[in-house]
Amino acid sequence: MKHDFETVDFRREGKRLEVRLRRPEVRNAFDARMIAELTMAFHEAAGDQDVCCVVVRGEGRVFCSGADVGWMRAAADYSAEENQADARRLSGLFQAFIAIPCPTIAVIQGAALGGGSGLVACADIAIAETEAKFGFTEVRLGIIPAAISPFVLRKVSPAHARRYFATGEVFDGRRAAEIDLVSEAVAAGALDQRVQEVVEEILAAGPVAAREAKRLVDKVVGQPMAEVTEMTAGLIAQIRSTDEAREGLSAFLEQRPPAWREGGP
Repeated sequence: MKHDFETVDFRREGKRLEVRLRRPEVRNAFDARMIAELTMAFHEAAGDQDVCCVVVRGEGRVFCSGADVGWMRAAADYSAEENQADARRLSGLFQAFIAIPCPTIAVIQGAALGGGSGLVACADIAIAETEAKFGFTEVRLGIIPAAISPFVLRKVSPAHARRYFATGEVFDGRRAAEIDLVSEAVAAGALDQRVQEVVEEILAAGPVAAREAKRLVDKVVGQPMAEVTEMTAGLIAQIRSTDEAREGLSAFLEQRPPAWREGGP
């Protein structure tokens, strides 16, 4: 990626791409520029077939504190049409994150509030510090978490969403794990090690299989059982005939690493 971004940084390590929010002076709060740059970054990550894992994290002490105060103050004077366009751009950011075909990980330290919690909800895997702070705090500003709600509800049940959307309560990483906003919460000193362990698990999988396994969830959820059974039978037949599947089985039987592991992470 050759863009000269101001608010986003990229760190490529083998098949792993790290996308880092880089506005630590404002706790990595969203503004129009960051939204545009992150959206572009996610689109490019989605198109890179050599990337097998995307890790998103914030620079400094906080993952993302939500919307920038100055940006929100300016938005208060927007027309209805301008506010709608602004919300569409934020929604587009989240959609671009979800559309990345390989597994994605959000790493949460410090806090993920408002839109920051929305970004967390878009990750396939979210690993947080136990003491990190989360919350859908929009109601405390007299607004609602409308733009992030479709994405949050992919993870959090309606019962929990009704409570936390309406109260704006702030809760810690342990509670975030209990309501499935994050996958797991670990001690601050163990965060980087745990993320590395999960990345290594992803990279041990066949890259095509990992992408197809991720897509499988959306293909199955909410579909009639009869249709799903037929669809999955056809899908496994298709996947078993791929070169990657043949290599994976051969490597297992021959007790050797599969070819996709030869180049390392």
